[in-house]
Amino acid sequence: MSEQKTGTFFNAKDLIAYFLVAGTGAVIQLVSSSLIQDWFGITWSASIVPSYLVGLVWGFILTKLFAFNARQSNQTRREMVKFFMVATVSMFVTKIGADVAYEVAINYLGFDIYEAKLPFGKKDVNITEMVCYIFGQGCSFVSNYILHKSFTFKSTGFYDRLKELIKES
Repeated sequence: MSEQKTGTFFNAKDLIAYFLVAGTGAVIQLVSSSLIQDWFGITWSASIVPSYLVGLVWGFILTKLFAFNARQSNQTRREMVKFFMVATVSMFVTKIGADVAYEVAINYLGFDIYEAKLPFGKKDVNITEMVCYIFGQGCSFVSNYILHKSFTFKSTGFYDRLKELIKES
């Protein structure tokens, strides 16, 4: 990736673009989580990982094209490997963040489970679970931004070392 013109890590243009891309991914995850729960009869917590995986491919494409000015980097394979490494960490951050937020909200803060029916919808939405999921996504957003900006879409030499290690095996 070419060096940013401003030279700052928290470049406003990158941050806004990444927020929009991550927001799209978050919506994809929330919708797919609800569908996965209905289709496969699993719990909210169990649906977090599969719904994260659904949004993963779209996340790479959108991040590559719009978030970090990496569209013309000619390093797509390298960025893809690094992206999926960061995404794996992020998936656990999302899952743990959401589950811990739910446990704290219910068991320690004494929050009730709130449900609401969406306008024109047939399904009740568990607002408590959704807010905890969004909290987990927020934790993931911070870790993702930092890791993608400093690792995935930046030449660090890691990919070349990994490739050499694989060749030697």
